[in-house]
Amino acid sequence: MKITIPELSLVTLIGASGSGKSSFAKKHFQAFEVISSDFCRGLVSNDENSQDASRDAFEVLHYIVHKRLAAAKLTVIDATNVQREDRKYYVNLAKEYHCFPVAIVLNLPENICHQRNQQRPDRQFASYVVQRHVQNLKRSLRGLEKEGFRYVYVLNSIEEIEAVEIQRKPLWNNRKHEHGPFDIIGDIHGCCDELELLLEKLGYQKSVNSVSEACRDSDIQLSVINNNSSPSPIYSHPEGRKALFLGDLVDRGPRILDTVKLVKNMVEAGAAICVPGNHENKLLRKIRGKKVKINHGLEQTVAEIEALSPEVREPFLKEIEQFIDSLISHFVLDDGRLVVAHAGMREEMQGRGSGKVRSFALYGESTGEIDEFGLPVRYNWAAEYRGEAMVVYGHTPVPEAEWLNNTIDIDTGCVFGGKLTALRYPETELVSVDAAKVYCEPVKPLGNITGAGITSQQHLDDVLNIDDVLGKRIINVRLQNKITIREENSIAALEVMSRFAANPKWLIYLPPTMSPVETSQLPGYLEHPKEAFAYYKNEGITEVICEEKHMGSRAVVIVCRDEEAVKRRFGIVNEGIDICYTRTGRRFFNNSELETQFLTGVNKAITDSDFWSRLNTDWVCLDCELMPWSAKAQGLIRSQYAAVGAASRPALSNAINLLTQASQNCIEVNSLLSKFQERQQMANQYVDAYRRYCWEVNDIADIKLAPFHILATEGAVHTDKNHRWHMEQAAMLEAANPELLMATNYKIIDLNDPSSEAEGTHWWEEMTSKGGEGMVVKPLEFIVKGKRGILQPAVKCRGKEYLRIIYGAEYTTEENLERLRKRGLSLKRSLAMREFALGVEALERFVAEAPLRRVHECVFGVLALESEAVDPRL
Repeated sequence: MKITIPELSLVTLIGASGSGKSSFAKKHFQAFEVISSDFCRGLVSNDENSQDASRDAFEVLHYIVHKRLAAAKLTVIDATNVQREDRKYYVNLAKEYHCFPVAIVLNLPENICHQRNQQRPDRQFASYVVQRHVQNLKRSLRGLEKEGFRYVYVLNSIEEIEAVEIQRKPLWNNRKHEHGPFDIIGDIHGCCDELELLLEKLGYQKSVNSVSEACRDSDIQLSVINNNSSPSPIYSHPEGRKALFLGDLVDRGPRILDTVKLVKNMVEAGAAICVPGNHENKLLRKIRGKKVKINHGLEQTVAEIEALSPEVREPFLKEIEQFIDSLISHFVLDDGRLVVAHAGMREEMQGRGSGKVRSFALYGESTGEIDEFGLPVRYNWAAEYRGEAMVVYGHTPVPEAEWLNNTIDIDTGCVFGGKLTALRYPETELVSVDAAKVYCEPVKPLGNITGAGITSQQHLDDVLNIDDVLGKRIINVRLQNKITIREENSIAALEVMSRFAANPKWLIYLPPTMSPVETSQLPGYLEHPKEAFAYYKNEGITEVICEEKHMGSRAVVIVCRDEEAVKRRFGIVNEGIDICYTRTGRRFFNNSELETQFLTGVNKAITDSDFWSRLNTDWVCLDCELMPWSAKAQGLIRSQYAAVGAASRPALSNAINLLTQASQNCIEVNSLLSKFQERQQMANQYVDAYRRYCWEVNDIADIKLAPFHILATEGAVHTDKNHRWHMEQAAMLEAANPELLMATNYKIIDLNDPSSEAEGTHWWEEMTSKGGEGMVVKPLEFIVKGKRGILQPAVKCRGKEYLRIIYGAEYTTEENLERLRKRGLSLKRSLAMREFALGVEALERFVAEAPLRRVHECVFGVLALESEAVDPRL
């Protein structure tokens, strides 16, 4: 006996104790699919037969079943289930998760169940227990379908049970095996002229169809229903693309039946897929004689049908009835990446089957209110959508198709004088043709409801949802697969963002931390270029770039060409056209006048250097260093560095004076005096080190900006360019405004040439001996993958005197250097690569016009990772 069940089902096994339910389940289903009440009793009590534990056991069982159905996993309930109230719970649960309730009954005689239980030492039930099970089961058999089970199979003997073969059938909406490419077409409403033009624009070619089966006997072709003597056309694409129609083919327009026939021909020829719309559903009810109200364009469809001659009308209606009735509510395609439905589809309904799912696909969801035009107010389900699958739908006419949380409504109101739109998938390119005229005046005017010229997505992003960033999160990124953000770190990031950050719409990127080079073993050094060159050479890199490390503060600068660009791309209105913010998302400048002068100067340099036309963009995101260090770190300098210098120098000077007096009085303190004189020298070096990076900032002339990465522009993230390109672009900007901008000195080093390495080392030694901070060593390519994933995108190699600021005035003593050489770098390196991967992912999502919450998932991730316990001196 073959039992067929849908691939997404809740299978309830029904049978008395001893009927063999567990053995049946073990034979026909995977271990994880079967949830046994006995096993759950064991989980909570260590005894599978403990009836006292039944209450807790079924709570566990129900919890697991909820989770599995939510995850769209077929689930089998292994329990007696002989009482109606027990089964009712599972039927309702199947309805809740929009899957099919299946009953498989093992209806064995009472004596066989008794015999089996007696053979099991752990199942010594009283005879009346099995007797009661069998009696309850017999009373239930006839009513299982009425209880709500969609599939009922009753097995009445051991032979039938042994002969069973279970076959799983895919749901009708499961077309995950179809990968496209697709051309998804919005609501047509009888605008067949525009449909034909759109298909031609999409590259489809027309061929002539033969006479339809339904009308062959009468020698009448359905294509003549509008006095058109040409045969019915079939459109197909020479490259194998498939059209995907979103329903609402009928009503309102001038060529309704032609539209239906064209789409039907394409579907039957395998050149198209179609889902039903609410207008097809209403027409189907009308054809079947149901009482429907003839309005909202149905009158035009009825008029076209009634204009047919009697010999054409009946076979035509039968054919159209069969076609509409065959349409599936929605489809899941391309391995679950794409979902299409007339009115959209919530994530929890995708790929499932129920009356509610079909209703949502046809009508969407309303708030229960009526607007001023007498129409139901449609609930904006897309605003809450968080699914991974792209959802393409129509139903609600909009002036322009636009993305909202990975969903897009492509009903652009062709019949109302708008246009007929198609979305090319996977290219996500919109193609449209304008309506030839207004065929039907809309009851409700089409218009941009968001106002201010911003998109629906940008309007929605005005208020961000805390649930999108809180809690433990696992972020999938292109460069490193999955990155985990701990809950406690998310809370810390939220504190910074919510209290101190700039307008979140600007925050499309936060810079990553950077790891130092491997600790040097050379005498007197903690960091040296030798280790940086060796790291990359060992990873197979032949060329690196050494960039001068400026002693400033990391800054992200976003500049837009004009107000229109910032509104279009960032959804920001009346807040200026550019920003400079810190690596924690705060505005860099506290002085608004100074900030305006600074940003105006940067914008002018970009414009004067012909940057906009050269990169074909109207906005840019720059990664920079802003000098002096004291411009942002004045408080840190005063409280930490200057305080140490101010305390140590007079204290050491007094100590030296006292030791000198003691020595003059013939007390042997020479070794101690030498030690304190050495400490005094190191304290002076410490003060000199941080003073090099500090100067007064009174106006714009005291500020320097050194851009070193052209991170992103319209349509591009420039991680595909090597660092030489970035340096050249930055140099062009500096040439346009050298008073404000500073080019970064750099050298390209050939790691296969010892003399080139020596030149790089000498350059570093010369630079640091003059007080420079050091250099950053990077592979010449922006992103490089090694044997175990991406390599460090950069390592910093800091000079001896700069490290005195970091590790303290006396770090260069031999005992301190020896201790510092044991510093661990693994956590810092891991952090640097994770933050780098998140930063690139954030930019790629923004450039791809992903919702801001998706961009912020990565931005928050970078900020959250900064809360990890990593030595801040590294």
